[in-house]
Amino acid sequence: MRGVFLKNGLVHRFSQICKSADAKNPFLIARDRDARGSHHYHNFLNKSKESASGAFSIPFSSSSSPSRSRVGFVAWYLGLVQSRPLLTKSVTSSLIYAAADCTSQTISRQSSEPYDFMRTLRMAGYGILILGPSLHFWFNFMSKVLPQRDLITTLKKICLGQTTFGPFMTAIFFSANAAVQGENGSDIIARLKRDLIPTLINGVMYWPLCDFVTFKFIPVHLQPLVSNSFSYLWTIYMTYMASLERADIQ
Repeated sequence: MRGVFLKNGLVHRFSQICKSADAKNPFLIARDRDARGSHHYHNFLNKSKESASGAFSIPFSSSSSPSRSRVGFVAWYLGLVQSRPLLTKSVTSSLIYAAADCTSQTISRQSSEPYDFMRTLRMAGYGILILGPSLHFWFNFMSKVLPQRDLITTLKKICLGQTTFGPFMTAIFFSANAAVQGENGSDIIARLKRDLIPTLINGVMYWPLCDFVTFKFIPVHLQPLVSNSFSYLWTIYMTYMASLERADIQ
C-alpha cells in the first residue's frame, strides 16, 4: 500500500514538472501565441465581412427606394380613387388644368408681361368644381348605359361624347371663365359665337382617338384620369382661347 502511494506521488510530481517545462518551452509559447493570433485574425475577418456586407446593403436598398416610392404613390392614388372617387378625380383635374395653364402662359406671353396667377387659379377652380365632377358622372353614366367594350359600342360612346358632352362642357368652360372675369350675358354670347364652333372643330380632330383609347382599354374608375391626361395638351389650347379679348357685340 505504501508503495502504491509513493508511486502515485511520483507520477503526480512528474506531471507537474512536465507542465512547468512546457510553460517555459519557447517553441510551445510561440505555437500558443500563433494560435491565439490566428484565432483573433479569423474573428477580425468575420467581423469585417459582416460590417462590409452591412455597409454594402445600404446602397442597394437606397437604389431601389425610388421605384418603391413610385409604386407606393400609385397604390396610394388608386386607393384614393376607390375610397374617395369624386374628390380625387376633381383634385386631379384641377392640378392638370393649372399645369396646362402654366404651360400655356409660358408659351404665349411676352417676357415683359407678368404671369397671371388669377388666370391659373380660375383654371384650377374650373377643374375642381366643374370638370372633375362632370367627368366622374359622365364616365360612370356611359359605363352603365353602354357597358360593352366592342368596337361598335366604343364608337357610340365617342359619338355621344363629341355631340353632347364635349360641346356642353366647352360652352360651360367659356361661359364660366368669362363670367368670372366680369363679362355680362351679352359678352358671353358674343364670345360663344366667335369661339365655340372653331373650338369644336379642332376638338373633332383631337378627341376621337383619345376617347377611343379611354373607352376601349381603360377601366371605368381610371377613365377620368386618362381623359384629364389627354386634355393637358387640349387645355393649353383652351386656356389660350379663354384668355382672348372680349368679342364684339353685334
